Amino acid sequence: MTSTQAEQGGTPQELGPRPIDVALLASVFVIAACGLLYELAAGALASYLLGDSVLQFSTIIGTYLFAMGIGSWLSRYFEDQLPAHFLRVELMVALVGGALPAVLFLANAYAPGAFRFLLYGMVLVVGTLVGLEIPLVMRILKRNASLKDLVSKVLTFDYLGALAVSLAFPIVLVPKLGLVRTGLLFGFMNAAIAVWALVLFKHELRNLRAHVWACALVLLALGGGIAGADQLTNLADDHFYQDRIVLSSSSPYQRIVVTQGRQGARLYLNGNLQFAQSDEYRYHEALVHPAMAAHGAPKRVAVLGGGDGMAVREVLKYPSVEAVTLVELDPAMTDLFRSNAMMTALNGNALNDPRVSIVNTDAFHWLQESKDSFDVIVVDFPDPTNFAIGKLFTNSFYSLLDKRLAASGYAVVQTTSPLIARHSFWTVVQTIESVGLTAKPYHAHVPSFGEWGFVLASHRPWREPPSLPEGMRYLTMPTMRLMFDFPLDMARVPAEVNRLSNQVLVNTYEREWGKVEH
Repeated sequence: MTSTQAEQGGTPQELGPRPIDVALLASVFVIAACGLLYELAAGALASYLLGDSVLQFSTIIGTYLFAMGIGSWLSRYFEDQLPAHFLRVELMVALVGGALPAVLFLANAYAPGAFRFLLYGMVLVVGTLVGLEIPLVMRILKRNASLKDLVSKVLTFDYLGALAVSLAFPIVLVPKLGLVRTGLLFGFMNAAIAVWALVLFKHELRNLRAHVWACALVLLALGGGIAGADQLTNLADDHFYQDRIVLSSSSPYQRIVVTQGRQGARLYLNGNLQFAQSDEYRYHEALVHPAMAAHGAPKRVAVLGGGDGMAVREVLKYPSVEAVTLVELDPAMTDLFRSNAMMTALNGNALNDPRVSIVNTDAFHWLQESKDSFDVIVVDFPDPTNFAIGKLFTNSFYSLLDKRLAASGYAVVQTTSPLIARHSFWTVVQTIESVGLTAKPYHAHVPSFGEWGFVLASHRPWREPPSLPEGMRYLTMPTMRLMFDFPLDMARVPAEVNRLSNQVLVNTYEREWGKVEH
């Protein structure tokens, strides 16, 4: 030992990390990334398939963290052969975690009744195994490191791995690879860590050949799954959607599926039907024309949501229209419906019209920042299944809408079913009225959806237009008059104002639609 080393009270080994320690710390990074990926995948799948709500993510995260605590507690019972235990845990995480998205997609298609059981069961298993990983790594590293340095290094790499995957998951992984291939890829990474451990600790493993075979089989299974990920996804989708799938993709915001059957194309977002070619004209004519025709000569129109371009198609039937601003959060939607030949045929190539400007951003923020006023604003958002969408049905949102609406203008809001979700429908009406706008509710029958509701909002009372544009397939003047009449089972009921601070609409909507068998 040199004098300098003696003064520092260390040995050559203590002055720098050993290669094996560096390898283990690098594995912590990968382990953390994989562990968080499985948690995010489970949460995304729950929101896709059970309804995109805070409840789903909250229960998945809570269950996962609880299971990690169980795994950490169980690690105390692993005494001898720590590298062997670590290797086996990695292989089990690789198999169960990697297969989680594929298994759940297949379960949703072929055994929907077992989906929740499998979802939370697999989350518990994966969480428990992930909870075992870090304690085992720390105890292996403890052989040659002080507790202070050990904890700081392990936690640093753990958090860095979590940060990396939390950014990559919505931006790169899901849009580019899809959930099934992403899960299998990260399972493969977990298995690679097991192989790494096999090499690092081969002299400590009692049955080396068995561990080699286990690693090889797991890698082979996951590699085969990655190669056949598209086939697995298509198998689940084909069974779930019934009709032939002609397009499917995943964006950071949703899963987009288009099917083609005897009754034409259908668009599904997160498994929920958005339109059917056979009757979408009923919905979009009812949505757009009572407001547009009542104005008489609208020049500037905003369409919020409606990235499929169907509402824009109806707006462009008015020769007075000079500019249409389409505000759609998901660029994958607008890209699809302005570039795919099948989709442009449905919307009349509306999104490529020179009068149309597309803004891919959150409509709430856009209203806050915009200084323009519009003669007509068409609000065609999905139903308020979660708080992120629910904010677009609050009094705060309608106050912003009010500021962007011209004095003689009309806004129209898609407002779910007044028959199935009666309280939800009238909550929207009450909320619009709470900001000082005049609300004129109406409804139309769309076979694919049933009885569907809308609300006109304006600074002046709505007046019946003298005529409608040519080319209507559903709407007539007599038909339009009937839409404003509400039978007893859809008549107004007392309702609260939906505010950002309470979001009562989300809970009401989930309660009412939860009674319906899909």
